[in-house]
Amino acid sequence: MNQLAQANPPSLDPVLHQPVRTRLAAFLAARGEATFSELKAALETTDGNLDSHIKKLTAAGYLLTHKQQGEGRPQTLYALSHTGMTAFAHYVQTLNALLDPEALAENPLYTDIKMELT
Repeated sequence: MNQLAQANPPSLDPVLHQPVRTRLAAFLAARGEATFSELKAALETTDGNLDSHIKKLTAAGYLLTHKQQGEGRPQTLYALSHTGMTAFAHYVQTLNALLDPEALAENPLYTDIKMELT
């Protein structure tokens, strides 16, 4: 284990450290913005589950919303706020800090699995 992780392990953002919210933030970080339907399809989740996670991210100040007019009814678009993008970038950086590439490289199980995935 690297010295940073041993001496003072960094803590992960509790808002983002939930699988659906992590995936939602990653999707929006890469995509920019998406509708509820697009998020639901990409994350393969239910309306209620997605709505709950959107509310938590919004309450934390991590999401922005705006209405888009078009044919039919208006669509709500979701995007990461500056605070949300900063939190997501820090979350990814924290995960990377917890990893010890040298220790992983010496672990035969990790090496075997990594080979299978490539």
